[in-house]
Amino acid sequence: MIFLKMLSRKWLFTTLLVLAGAALCVRLGIWQLDRLAQRRAFNVQVETMRAAPELDLNQQTPNNITDMEWRAATVTGEYDFEHQIALRNQYYGSEYGYHLVTPLLFNGTAVLVDRGWIPADADWRSFDEPGPVTVTGQIRLGSGKPALGGVADALPEDGSKLEIWNNFDLARIAAQYPYPILKAYLQPNVDPADATPPIPSQPELDLTEGSHLGYAWQWFIFASILFFGYPFFIKKQEENT
Repeated sequence: MIFLKMLSRKWLFTTLLVLAGAALCVRLGIWQLDRLAQRRAFNVQVETMRAAPELDLNQQTPNNITDMEWRAATVTGEYDFEHQIALRNQYYGSEYGYHLVTPLLFNGTAVLVDRGWIPADADWRSFDEPGPVTVTGQIRLGSGKPALGGVADALPEDGSKLEIWNNFDLARIAAQYPYPILKAYLQPNVDPADATPPIPSQPELDLTEGSHLGYAWQWFIFASILFFGYPFFIKKQEENT
């Protein structure tokens, strides 16, 4: 009886709205579960790589390095200062600047090293470190464009080198080098006492599961209230008329 009333002319439009609302709540709940699964996978990746032994790139340069983000790595080589670039929109506290990214040559290839923050008006060559250097940090992957909005950087049409980038787009950056570049870059370890540019930085990672499961339950509860509570609402309204 209630089901027939839900489909009657009087209640049909409201019924469709309620069903649509319940479906939307279910979809949002599933979306939160998807985000939870992604976060769990990310946490496992970080914890697994951080537990792995330090990778010596001079001894081994694995083909699957893109699967090793967050793993500790070390490499010895020489910087190529003629081909360094910078990432704009970087801050040290409240001071605006760039991150200076320099290719480190070793074993016939190179790895980009995010050497850290420098003032926007600084002379890049004033930070040169000539001769062999050893860099220890963690393996990171680049990003073609921001996760929310934004556009990918484009190389100049005249073939000149793009020196200041919005995004750490490894594929496009590598295209303007005369030698092979690893498909991951190195983010050096941070010395808290080091305040001399370039100043390396490391992201602060939240390896908890967050609130996704709680939000998922909330959306499923809202869907249940709409779906199962609606017939009782109709019944109450009919009894009062």
